[in-house]
Amino acid sequence: MVEKKNWADYAIHAILIAVSILMLLPMYNVVLISFSDPGAIAKQAVYLFPTSLDFSSYRFIFSGDTILSALGVSFIVTFFGTILNIAVTIFGGYALTKKHLPGRKIVLIGILITMLFHGGLIPVYLTVKGLGLINSVLSMILPLAVNTFYLIIMMTYFRTVPEALEESARMDGANDIQILMRIVLPISMPTIAAITLFYAVDRWNEWWSALLYITDTSKYPMQLYLREMLVDVNKMLNNSYAASLASETRDMYPEGLKMAAVVVTMLPVMCIYPLLQRFFSAGVMIGSLKE
Repeated sequence: MVEKKNWADYAIHAILIAVSILMLLPMYNVVLISFSDPGAIAKQAVYLFPTSLDFSSYRFIFSGDTILSALGVSFIVTFFGTILNIAVTIFGGYALTKKHLPGRKIVLIGILITMLFHGGLIPVYLTVKGLGLINSVLSMILPLAVNTFYLIIMMTYFRTVPEALEESARMDGANDIQILMRIVLPISMPTIAAITLFYAVDRWNEWWSALLYITDTSKYPMQLYLREMLVDVNKMLNNSYAASLASETRDMYPEGLKMAAVVVTMLPVMCIYPLLQRFFSAGVMIGSLKE
């Protein structure tokens, strides 16, 4: 039997739709400005639709090598960093759920302490420098090998896996690695998929580590490159390529250039997000339940 909706349900739906539209308006405005004519932007003639399409900002961004290099670095950091993150989270979370693990309580206390206190910027920098990771892409991957919050979520989910499954596998001669790979992981895919997406978004948006440890601008990730451009657009317009296109860049509107760069950086995440969106409620909520 279909439940009949009353006026309160319609009111709630209307409010949610209005809030959704308000949240989408800034994103739509960014896309609109990135495709609009510089003259129309300067005259504030752009409202719901562009008066004329202009792709000069995108042509300028993708014509140089800097943006392509930054995109490549971001993809490398996101891909390999996410693999490292999810591997450490899975193996660490599964191991820490075993009560017979030596030193388990000490490790758990240490993990909880890191959620409350930080070692400090200078000690972390000196550690990274001592490992020889300064000006290396690895400095954006290895120091962020695990997120404590995601690790705890994974541990909480692994605790919900029935012990009878593992005991049955041990009776058949399976070891801990085989149990994890063949039994635990297949039934944990919703949680793993959700956490993987969280890690991937974090990695894609990472710029702070690059700002601290990277000195070569050719190794800047996309987000740091975007930040530098937002601080001073002239840094990009004054390169050798821009000098050869002086007539074009003279009429380039910096605001449209900024918005085009924002669209370029958010497009990969927007493409991946819907694919794993259905795992969010199943993954995170299951991991938050206790028997």
